[in-house]
Amino acid sequence: MTDDVALSFDSRVIHAGQSPEQWQGATLPPIFQNASHLHATAENLSDTFAGKTRDHIYMRLTNPTNRVLEEKLAALEGGRGAVFMASGMAAITNGCMALLRAGDEFVCGNSLFMSTYLLFKNVFAKYGITARMVESTDLDAMAEAITDKTRFVYLETIGNPKMDVPDLEKAAHLAHAYGLPLIVDNTLASPYLCRPIEFGADVVIHSTTKYLSGHGDAVGGVVIDSGRFDWAASGRFADMQPFIDRKGELAYLDRVWREHHINFGTSAAPLHAYLTMVGLDTLALRMERHLANAQKVAEFLRSRPEVAWVNYAGLADHPSHPVARSQFGGLGYGGLLAFGLKDRETCFKFINGLKMVYHLANLGDCKSLVIHPASSQYVSFAEEVRQSLAITQDLVRLSVGIEAPADIIADLGQSLDGIKG
Repeated sequence: MTDDVALSFDSRVIHAGQSPEQWQGATLPPIFQNASHLHATAENLSDTFAGKTRDHIYMRLTNPTNRVLEEKLAALEGGRGAVFMASGMAAITNGCMALLRAGDEFVCGNSLFMSTYLLFKNVFAKYGITARMVESTDLDAMAEAITDKTRFVYLETIGNPKMDVPDLEKAAHLAHAYGLPLIVDNTLASPYLCRPIEFGADVVIHSTTKYLSGHGDAVGGVVIDSGRFDWAASGRFADMQPFIDRKGELAYLDRVWREHHINFGTSAAPLHAYLTMVGLDTLALRMERHLANAQKVAEFLRSRPEVAWVNYAGLADHPSHPVARSQFGGLGYGGLLAFGLKDRETCFKFINGLKMVYHLANLGDCKSLVIHPASSQYVSFAEEVRQSLAITQDLVRLSVGIEAPADIIADLGQSLDGIKG
């Protein structure tokens, strides 16, 4: 195994977690498609159930293929450990529920993925848990929302599809000043563009379905623990003590896994872990193209008279441009953007006129994808809620792929030409 720490990100994304010597020379791990694992002695199985070994017992608990992906993703984000799950929403649910009890509160940015919003506002509310939503970039509002009942602060690196970029370092300082951990959904940036732990975040979550996998062939999610938050010193987490006693710095991850992941049954199929690792090999190359293409597409759309507005942090006049430029190290501004046409009917006409860009509910694929959020993902939302989330009827969301940029622009252009009449 290589010394992952000594490698640059572009090399680490390929070599982190690799153990060909344990896989009969294979450079991808075997797919362990089995429900349970043999133990040579009764003592060994007992020790494994007690957490004294890292041996595998049952797929719902751990899986050898999944563990390789967990080690790789933890290395890419600079975390101490990770748990791979069946979907991004499984990761968000388990990652948050591990810290929540009935009557608790948490503070989160209001720029949230649709299912995250529903989970926070509707599902958690049934259990007496309150999500206090504020503008993701408003630190003063964040501070005002924190109470004695607050358990964490939650942000998305890039809002979907609001496209705002919070200052993670300042948000981490704020959260820590109140004895709270900062949880960051880093799906839209990927660790290529941003590693929130380096800015002070304590927990990172991904829908691995998106950029990490990148080919629309696998679904998954991951919770990554920095191992740095001092749960005992915080004063807010007396209920973490049994997990601190058992796993020390990885107490939070142990609770996610032991109390929620294995009991909620959110295990991921090892085939999806394998496919995600195949995708990860080209993450750096894909992200370079995603970012470069998105910048070109945003500038093209801004030049078109049919386009009323373009929301992309890579544009110099975007409110989040300064923070994004600093936080993303000049590498780019993400592969997702939003833009506005005249109205809903015009958006439909534009989408129906596309020939190469796919119309479907996903993002982060190597193919360019388009959707009209207000009439699809957010169709059941009340209009006032859609407005608060910046989901307007004139909004089109575009996940820019890695095709030749001229071809993406040509397809967008010909469809824009078609809406003039």
